[in-house]
Parts: sequence; C-alpha cells; structure tokens
Amino acid sequence: MSESIERAHETIHEAHHAHAEGDRWARVVAVLVSVLAASLALAELGSKSTQNAYLTQHIALSNDWAFYQAKNERAVTREAEATLLEVLPNAADPAIQAKIAAARDYAARMRDDPKGGEGMKQLADSAHRLEGERDAAFHRYHGYEYSVGALEIAIVLASVSLVARSRALTIGAGVVGALAALFGLAVAGHLV
Repeated sequence: MSESIERAHETIHEAHHAHAEGDRWARVVAVLVSVLAASLALAELGSKSTQNAYLTQHIALSNDWAFYQAKNERAVTREAEATLLEVLPNAADPAIQAKIAAARDYAARMRDDPKGGEGMKQLADSAHRLEGERDAAFHRYHGYEYSVGALEIAIVLASVSLVARSRALTIGAGVVGALAALFGLAVAGHLV
C-alpha cells in the first residue's frame, strides 16, 4: 500500500506545481488521486480486517476439529475397554458390568453431549458453522484485494495522465477508480 500512497502523494505534488501555473485540469487530477487514495486506504482496511477474521476463524476451526479428534480417540478407547471387559471370563460380575456400563456411557457422552455441548456432534456442528464463516471471510478478503488492485491501477493511470497530459487517461482512471470503489462497497456490504 505504501508505494501506491507514495505515488498518489507525488501526483498531488506535481498537480500542486501545475496549480501554481494555473492549470485547472491538473487540480482535477489531484482531487481524483486524493479520492482514489482515500478509497484505497479504506479498501486496505477492509482487506486487513477480513484477513484477520479469516485467520481467527481458521484457528478456531482447527481447534474444534482437534478437540473432535481427541474426543473420538477417548470414545474409541472406552468402547474398546467395554468390549474387552465383556469377553472376560468373569464378565457377569456386577463390578465388571458397572465398569462396562461406565465405559459405554463415557463413550456415548464423547460422541454426543447435549447437556455440556462438548460432544463430537456439537463440535462438528460448531466446526461446520465456522467453516462457512471462514470461507465467507476468505471470499471477502479476495474481493477487497481486487478492489485494492484496481484502485492502485486507477492511481497509476491518473498519475500518467498528468504527465502525458491525456484527458482520456484521466477519465479512464476515474471510471476504473469508481468501479473499484463500488466493488469494495459491495464487498463490505456482503453483496458480492
């Protein structure tokens, strides 16, 4: 972003010198570049914000799936324990039956714990929700990046239009900048 802002500053500086000479068109280009630079700064803020949201949700998602795997390992271990206890010669013993029931209850609670909300089923539901939020943030991040790139191109076009004294490039810079800014607003409003 700093190169684009630097280029915008240089263009405004050049336009200021042209202003001293009374060139109205150079003032228009300077205002255009200022507006484009402000739009670029806002698009960069949106981009960084959605990038942070993506990373935060990705970490939370990874944690949920890691916790899910740990719960699955505990459930499998307890189910194996119950199966092993069932094949013992003294499996009918009430103490062994109590251990079998406890192991099966524990495994069931690992798989689905509606009271505590920490069972595998609940973790999978949470992870799937986070996947959707993470993917939406990633999509918005790319949208902002497209907007940022187009705004940078518009600033370059406006800068070149001042040096080349080309009104067509100025108009092109304005059109590209306006479209990029509108696209950035659409991304911010979750319309794209």
